[in-house]
Amino acid sequence: MVKLNKIYTRTGDDGTTALVCGPRRLKHDLRVEAYGTIDEANSAIGMARLYTQDQQPLDAMLLRIQNDLFDLGSDLATPDTGEALEWEPLRIVQSQVDRLESEIDALNAHLEPLKSFVLPGGTPAAANLHLARTITRRAERIMVDLMQIPGEVLASPALKYVNRLSDFLFVAARYANDIGKADILWVPGKHR
Repeated sequence: MVKLNKIYTRTGDDGTTALVCGPRRLKHDLRVEAYGTIDEANSAIGMARLYTQDQQPLDAMLLRIQNDLFDLGSDLATPDTGEALEWEPLRIVQSQVDRLESEIDALNAHLEPLKSFVLPGGTPAAANLHLARTITRRAERIMVDLMQIPGEVLASPALKYVNRLSDFLFVAARYANDIGKADILWVPGKHR
């Protein structure tokens, strides 16, 4: 159970932050960058949800994803050091990845196939979902960088989830764009 009484602790004034377990890390540490970028993506989804409240089932899907992203943040903030913990750490699991795939398929079933790439924009919901998608892609790149560091373990479902999430957000943006009718398509070389 999470209980937050005091918001500021002053413990980060030296440029470090505490993970769920293990030693403090510098605030520019790749693990901290990873879960901070996931938090940023979650905020962009929150902005999109200002415009999806009347678009069910999309809004319900986005709310579930926002909760998943807190799970993912906890996963990333709890490095697997190989040491036994007194509790079971919260991790992203395969069923969350599977659910995302099902939701991608459900939304995509309503969309016409693309004949060009889609430019970010259209409705406010779609524009914010595209922003969340690009932030999610950045989080994925940071997570891949983190995995290259000896001793930094990342569970496979976490990386899969982020990869699938960017796909979901692309399809969700198209769905929010009047089921693809308001998509803005790229016209190669149009302004040469």
